[in-house]
Order: sequence, then structure tokens, then C-alpha cells
Amino acid sequence: MAGYKATNACLNRVRQFNSQRPFVVPAQLVEIQPFPTFATLTGIQTSQNIPLSHVTDFCLLFPKDARAATCFENPCYQNMQITTCGRNFPDMPMNTLDKQCFQLQLNAQNLDLLFEATDEFEDVLTTPRNTATRRLNPHTDLTSFLITLQCERNNNGALTFDGLDTQNQNTSVELRGAPIYQRATDSYYNVDTSGKRPPPPILCTVHDTLWLFSPVAGGSCIYDTNYSFEGGI
Repeated sequence: MAGYKATNACLNRVRQFNSQRPFVVPAQLVEIQPFPTFATLTGIQTSQNIPLSHVTDFCLLFPKDARAATCFENPCYQNMQITTCGRNFPDMPMNTLDKQCFQLQLNAQNLDLLFEATDEFEDVLTTPRNTATRRLNPHTDLTSFLITLQCERNNNGALTFDGLDTQNQNTSVELRGAPIYQRATDSYYNVDTSGKRPPPPILCTVHDTLWLFSPVAGGSCIYDTNYSFEGGI
């Protein structure tokens, strides 16, 4: 608080306030849910039944190896969309190399106003990996691909929540998409020239949550597990 030039009286008032009641630290929880089925020559259509609790974003990863932890490439897909809870994300099916997808990712990462995207971020969203007749060799690092699909609107400072919540009940989350170029030049389905195929895509759900701390004697605090997200709000 030093940057705000708070007076000692102000600091003492804040200290007194937090010493008498629990205080909330907003947080986010990311859960990883691999889809059950693989891509085929004609694309992918797969679903899973999972509970959605205060989900603000869906993130999609497309590993080419089961051991992949940090390197994910653009699958070069079209007509890609997630459907759940009677809604589509995004509203219109997208092509992972066109300007619609590029703009969606800029918005989702808050890179459309004050902050600029890196060259690596732009390259992985705009560089084709194949044509109808041949695969293309990359000349830059194209292994940082991630699709983020927002499930809630950019609202008034998170004072309201309009994301996805199924009250701990399982619901179907379906992913659909098809390669822009099929068969031999499909750079996602044909991992190498030896017939290796990619593992299923991965769904990451981003949840709004919170940490609730209660004060104890001596000026310290303890993590309070007695409140749910709704109770904390």
C-alpha cells in the first residue's frame, strides 16, 4: 500500500478491519480433463460428462505425444466449436488459423488494449502448417498453441458471475472440428511418417474460486475451509 501513500491512520484502520473478520483472496482453479477419444482422418467429435463449477473459460490443448507437457501445436482445424449447457463456444465455428480465432485469443488474453502479443504468440495462430498438396516446415517456434474460449462476459469488475455452473451435476461437453486439409498433409493427425497418431485433446476448465482466511491471536491467520464459493460471496 506504500505506492498509494496511505497514512498511518489508514494502515491502522485496515489492520483493525482484517483482525476482526475473515478476508477473501480471489483465485482461479484450473482442472485438466482429457477427452476420451482421438482424432480421425476426418476430424474429431468427442464429449465427456463433467461437473462445471463457476467456469469462466475453456482452454484447449492438442498434444502430439502423451508425454507432452509444454509443447502444443496448432492442429490447423476448421469448424471447431465446444457445445455445453445449450450454448456454443465460440458462437460461430472457428478456423484455428483465421482472423476470428486470432481476435478471440487477443481478447481472451487481454492483448487487445494496452499489452501487445509476442511474435511467438502471433506466429502460432497465423502460420499454416500444410497445404492441400504438402506439409510445410516451420521456420519459427510454433509450439505454444492454446485456445482460450471465454464463458462469461467481461463484466463490471467481477461483481457478477455469468459463466457456467451446473451445481455439481455432470453435463456433456462436446468438442467438434475437422482438418483444413485432410489425409497425408494433415499435420495434426499424421504426427510423423511412421504412422504415429496424437493422443486425445485436453480440456482445461478455469474456475472462479477464493481463499478465505480468518484472523487468529498474534496477528497471523488460518485458511478457512468452512465456506463455499457462494458462502464467501
